[in-house]
Amino acid sequence: MQTFKVDGMTCGGCVRGVTGAIQHLDPQSTVEVDLASKTVKVNSERPAKDIVGAIEGAGFEVSATA
Repeated sequence: MQTFKVDGMTCGGCVRGVTGAIQHLDPQSTVEVDLASKTVKVNSERPAKDIVGAIEGAGFEVSATA
């Protein structure tokens, strides 16, 4: 499970946008978004840099990975 800190998420639409971008990259992935802590947990075989690129492509800034 990879964890990312994603800035700019404020609503359910943001959750759908981030989740959709990641699952477009890897349809088999599971994505858990926590708006309160602005974290996204991803279970995927794809490297972190690919997931960061997908999140950024959806219009969000990834400030850190944990």
